[in-house]
Formats: sequence, structure tokens, C-alpha cells
Amino acid sequence: MNISQQPPNSGLTGVKKIIAVSSCKGGVGKSTIAAHLAMEMIQKGHTVGLLDADIFGPSIPALFQLQHVPLLTDERNFIKPVEHNGLKLMSFGFLLGDSPAVMRGPIVTRYIQQLLLQCAWDDLDYLFVDMPPGTGDVHITITQTIPLNGTIIVTTPQSLSIIDVTRGILMFEKMKVPILGIIENMSYIICPKCEHKHAVFEQNTQQTLQKRFGVPLLGDLPLTNHFAQHIEKSKGEGGEAIQTILQNTLDSIDKLEGQNKQLPKVRSNNATLQVTFFGESETHQKKEIDHLNLRIACQCALCVDEMNGRSIIDKAKIPKDIKPTQINPLGNYAVNIVWSDGHSSSIYSY
Repeated sequence: MNISQQPPNSGLTGVKKIIAVSSCKGGVGKSTIAAHLAMEMIQKGHTVGLLDADIFGPSIPALFQLQHVPLLTDERNFIKPVEHNGLKLMSFGFLLGDSPAVMRGPIVTRYIQQLLLQCAWDDLDYLFVDMPPGTGDVHITITQTIPLNGTIIVTTPQSLSIIDVTRGILMFEKMKVPILGIIENMSYIICPKCEHKHAVFEQNTQQTLQKRFGVPLLGDLPLTNHFAQHIEKSKGEGGEAIQTILQNTLDSIDKLEGQNKQLPKVRSNNATLQVTFFGESETHQKKEIDHLNLRIACQCALCVDEMNGRSIIDKAKIPKDIKPTQINPLGNYAVNIVWSDGHSSSIYSY
């Protein structure tokens, strides 16, 4: 993204890269992670901003203990971000204080657009956008208003979280926003005596997510009070993990920007799905996969027992002549297939 891609008369014209941090449900630690990533980015010598886009449940003021801060405007009547230890912050919570946000959808959209475009960010290397949970109007407004370089999806290790991750990935793909990777929060606890990691949940959702979506895992974080209470310093439990996650995020951005290879071409004929992989030269490789076998191999939450990973598909109920009705590319890592039997949540990584 460059300056010319920004909306005219926007406070974002000096912002080089914009990264969204999202989740499809609340309570997964998304805002805490966004704050840590922003602070760690400053430690790397970058100029950084953090926008709290959650109108109804802003968390950034509380995380930085800035609940009662007056907001100022510049000569353009743009709101000046609150500067705190080198980080520029903006949140609707600065305006609300402790009051609840009670407003209808169109008003929310208007406020979001004002926070996005009428905030005087000036020159920033990176702007992190702490997205509200879910997949609603606010997300559409944000993705249609500003060009995001990519999004990070935060989840937890419960089996039900896979369903939420699926919704998030599909939403951002529809809005043409690249998925930088997934962060699994509350993944483990560290024993205070032996410092050994103990998984909070037995099931390994990390492998499931990587296998199902082909999206990189940026890292996992422990379940600890220290993490949320020490935003200013990425030390102690989770500190090294945050540093690793940030580096993996930057690597993911570089990979997307430097990617010049042609994506595989996927098309369907009467009985098989044909996938053509293009190499660096003019050579390419073709693979054919039977429609019926591919449908039976679906790994979505409706087709697999999330507790043991076994298929729960009744093969006898799958039509022998099943075929794709839609093939939707998902970024550079997978395709979503809508089948003729009405099944629409199949995702197959390349």
C-alpha cells in the first residue's frame, strides 16, 4: 500500500502499512495482543499507531490506563491521537468514558469512518486496527474504507473456535483482505515451579487449522494474568512469544508483497477437479482429484468430529454424481468449494 491508495483528505495518507487484528468472538485476548504487538513494534524502532475500532466495547483505554484523556483537534479539525510511550492511540472509549455506547448501525458506521479517516496519524510505519469481534457492518465498513495490508486472526484452543476462525477467514477473503496468519491465545500454562508448558486443552487445534486452511500459525501464547497487566513491556510469560509472533507477522507481510508466482488454477469437469501448479519457468504440474473423493475428504466442522478428528460423513448420502457449483479462491493458500448437494463450507488448501 502506498500514499496514493489512501482515500483523499484522509488522516491515513502518511501511514505505510495497516494491519487488522481480529477475532470472531469476544474474550479471546485480541485487544491485549494488538496492544503488545504495537508496543513491540516500537521497540524495533518503528513509528506505530493503534486504533481501537470496537465502538461498543473499547478496551484500549483500560489496557493503557487512559480512561480520562482529553482529545484535541488540529487545524483541519482532525482528532489528534493520544500519545503514550511513543505509541499513538485512538479509541471511541476516550470519548465515552465509562458510559455505554447506545446507537444504531448507521451512526456506528459514521463514527467508524470518522475514526478511520479524520484522525491525524501523520507519518506512521505501521497502524494496528483492533477490530470488534464478529463479522458485521463495522468490518465491512473498515475493509471498504481503507486498504488493509492484511489481518491477524486471534483464536483459542477450544474445538468450537475452529468454526469461528472459518467465519473470519471467509469474511476477509470476501473483502479481499490477505490473512497474515493465526495466533492461538491461552494455549498453555507455564508451571511456576518447573517452568514446563501444560496444554490448557488436549485437542491440537493448531495442526487442525493449518491442515484445513493452509494459513500460517504466527505463534501461541500462554494463559496468564501477567500478560494483560504488563502491556508496556513484552517480558515475562508470553514476552518472547510476542517477539516471535511479530517477526512472523512481518515475514508474512514481506512474503505477500514479494510474491510473484502464479496461483494454482482450479477448474472442474464432469467427474474430477483439475489443479494446475505453475513453476518458476514455463513448466507446470497437473493433478486430478475425483469429485466424490474430494467431497468425502472435507475437513470442515460439519464433516469432522472436532474432538477426535474423525470423519462423520455418511458416505451413502453423498450423491455419486456430486460436483462443484462454485470454486472460490481464498487468498494464496486454499479454495472454498460449494457442492451440488448444498454443502458450502469445504475449504481445501493447496
